[in-house]
Amino acid sequence: MLKEELAILTLVAIGVLGTSWAQDASEKLQPLVETSARRLGIAQQIALAKWDSQAPVEDVAREAQVITAAAKDGESRGLDRAFVAHFFAAQIEANKLVQYSLLANWRRVGMAPAHKPINLAATIRPELDEMQKDLIKELADTTAIRGSALCHADTAKAVAKYLAAHKQDAGSLQGIALDRAMAATCI
Repeated sequence: MLKEELAILTLVAIGVLGTSWAQDASEKLQPLVETSARRLGIAQQIALAKWDSQAPVEDVAREAQVITAAAKDGESRGLDRAFVAHFFAAQIEANKLVQYSLLANWRRVGMAPAHKPINLAATIRPELDEMQKDLIKELADTTAIRGSALCHADTAKAVAKYLAAHKQDAGSLQGIALDRAMAATCI
């Protein structure tokens, strides 16, 4: 009987540790999710600037600059250059998803929301550059979690927690874009 009780206690302890790891992992991913969401929040300003200038959403040269700079920054923090490039490509794709959707909606109604002129180079890009540094730091801080077999589930839970806290549903544009942005989180 003692062996059976010990086996049951061991299984319970493993289960509790596993649950604790999952909660801890999704908590540790929260800053990364929040910074990615903040980055997506800028997509409307970018879309408005592109509406005003009639510039295309795609900016291959700028995207390449962002990805190259991020990969270099990540490498200086011990991150794999290819991983960082892939992660930032996902961030950019998610941002473009929001831009395309907003621009299409504005075209359907024939106008964008009232706004002051937005200068991408002077106001938006410096803000994105700061967020890039934050994302690199958060990627470095979560390397062990992002390399675990449970990373995809932990990331999905962290995104769900963010969406619930911000009263957004996973089917909303922001929820879908955040899922896209975080899809490249795991190693």
